[in-house]
Amino acid sequence: MVDGLIHILLMLAMPPLLFGVINRTKAAFAGRTGAPFLQPYYDLFRLLRKGSVFSHTTTWVFRAGPVVTLAATLTAALLIPLGNHLPPLSFNGDMILFVYLLALGRFFTTVAALDTGSSFEGMGAAREVTFSCLVEPVVFISLLVLSRLSGSLSLSTILTHSSTALWMTSGAALILLVAGLFVVLLAENCRIPFDDPNTHLELTMIHEVMVLDHSGPAFGMILYGASLKLFLLGAFFLHVTLPIRVSSSLLDWLVFVVSMLLLAVMIGVVESTMARFRLVRVPQMLLAACILSAFAMMLVLR
Repeated sequence: MVDGLIHILLMLAMPPLLFGVINRTKAAFAGRTGAPFLQPYYDLFRLLRKGSVFSHTTTWVFRAGPVVTLAATLTAALLIPLGNHLPPLSFNGDMILFVYLLALGRFFTTVAALDTGSSFEGMGAAREVTFSCLVEPVVFISLLVLSRLSGSLSLSTILTHSSTALWMTSGAALILLVAGLFVVLLAENCRIPFDDPNTHLELTMIHEVMVLDHSGPAFGMILYGASLKLFLLGAFFLHVTLPIRVSSSLLDWLVFVVSMLLLAVMIGVVESTMARFRLVRVPQMLLAACILSAFAMMLVLR
């Protein structure tokens, strides 16, 4: 019961902090002080106090987009274990539901962009769904590899089964898997080198183009949903990469929180030391991630 409450509390409260850590890390590399770590929370509260402006050309799809996307992401957050603790919702085959909940959020984000009638947002939506065709196979193959290693179809068992002993027996496959998942982590969360979350006006933008017409609380839901998605995929990545297990429950929660903050720092370092890829290079990198995960599957099945 206590672990379930901690899970929900971290799920709701921690995601915006990751954006704050990333931005502060990038500011440190640029020689600036940077915004406070809690600046994303201030931004969310400010957006919630504002009003929303809706174009007369949009329908209910545009208004439902941020709500459905956030609801789907919150539901997905109840399926993934945090640390060495079972999630509030768990059943056999929930890994399929997890992937499709994230896909449902992407679908409503793209159709909301198309509903505006803007060719600029339509361009971003087309790019989003095109690249997702290369990202989702990596996630599915990774889940199949982990399912094969754990002998389960439940996320709670798949992710908590990973351990140092498993790395000793299947290290080669897991290394390939980690490389592919890190590419997915950056691409799915629109981070450099695949996208730039801080720019809205360039023709090479992908995700940020789709949310140009959202404002007020709707835009706040989009920002919070983006941070929550980073939190979920980051937890997924850490379960595979750092299968640290401690005997104390509270210490395990502390290890998880520290690991998530270190992951945010690592993302900030990557964004500070790399430039954004040319748009034609993005499919090539995503295809490389697919190949890495496919080779991991071959090593597991051999």
